[in-house]
Amino acid sequence: MTASAVRPQAATAPDIDEIRAQFPALERVHGGHRVAYFDGPGGTQVPASVVDAISEYLLHHNANSHWAYPTSVETDVVIDAARAAAADLLGASPSEVAFGANMTTLTFSLSRAIAPTISPGDEIVVTELDHHANVAPWTRLAAERGAVIRTVRMHTGTYALDWADLEHKIGPRTKLLAIGAASNALGTITDVACAAALAHAHGALVFVDAVAYVPHALVDVRALDCDFLACSAYKFYGPHAGLLYGRHELLATLDVAKLAPAPAHAPDRWETGTLNFEALAGITAAIGFLASLGGSAPIGASDARRARLARAYDAIHARSELLFASLWDGLAAIPGVALHGVPPSDAPRTPTVSFTVKGIDSRTVATRLANAAGVFVPNGNFYAATIAERLEIGSSGWVRAGLACYTTREEVERLVSGVRAIANRAGKSE
Repeated sequence: MTASAVRPQAATAPDIDEIRAQFPALERVHGGHRVAYFDGPGGTQVPASVVDAISEYLLHHNANSHWAYPTSVETDVVIDAARAAAADLLGASPSEVAFGANMTTLTFSLSRAIAPTISPGDEIVVTELDHHANVAPWTRLAAERGAVIRTVRMHTGTYALDWADLEHKIGPRTKLLAIGAASNALGTITDVACAAALAHAHGALVFVDAVAYVPHALVDVRALDCDFLACSAYKFYGPHAGLLYGRHELLATLDVAKLAPAPAHAPDRWETGTLNFEALAGITAAIGFLASLGGSAPIGASDARRARLARAYDAIHARSELLFASLWDGLAAIPGVALHGVPPSDAPRTPTVSFTVKGIDSRTVATRLANAAGVFVPNGNFYAATIAERLEIGSSGWVRAGLACYTTREEVERLVSGVRAIANRAGKSE
């Protein structure tokens, strides 16, 4: 799994009980079982510190921004703190981070800003491996501007992009490459830096969907050499809000839609209307929570939070790697269960697995797991509709299970046992 070049010291896994104690949702009981949440790829649970930060803002600092009275000044501090925290998370500068409702909304906004630079016959490259939030904005843009969409195939044997096809699809008419860092359905990690080099060699811009990547690997936008990158805070223990990184010169010059009296400087010019200030307080707290999992950095170190984040991601990865191997092997051993994705020993991937149970639709599997084992898993195609089509997944889609920092071995074993019981019951009924 690709991570930042920041490697301050060897990481040790944080104590799982201490981590879990920070998540009130983990106390929930369903059907006599303590709930095991495997729905992180769709949205993780939230630590109390994030809720406290949101509550603190709303109860004691709530105001609009950029005025002279104290609560407004305090709101400005909240905005600046969120930009600084997000910059540390992404390896960017605070002036290169804009906020919005979610990755999808931000991507549509970006597509509108890029539109004037697209001419008839220009080409936009997307991929079959991507969530449709990184496809639909660009296909709409192409239709409006007379551009051509070129779609990079997914190799169904490796569950990765067909690299030869990627090289073939990028050419002199390419204006934008829209690519995902990790598949939200299959866990496949793509070499974004290498793809960006191909695109930049032809003068194209590069947009990265990092929604499924950020929860598991520390982003470094400089190392990726992307022009834009978007993610959503609710996938990494934060509130429902989105983050957009853009190279400052692009954020400052693209023709973004804005009100005439609104700020003209970047990144503020991208943030139409009043921001969700309480969500920004929550984003800062979520990134602070992640950093806390990496221990303490030297006092006064300029990269203290970034260094702690690097240690935290290393520790979380070390733990999840072992747990995910157990999850994968356990599910793979069950007759009638089909796993979709590359095994964790074969290639870098996120700890996310999508699977089907022969003869049972995914919604029934998810319902039975919840009721019989207290295991919460989502089902469907997760907006990765092209992947589902290529893999000939039925209309009910997959069941998806993803690990989070609070996942335990007992929960993994409970999920595997629950699926085994469902599959065995289906096998006996045939």
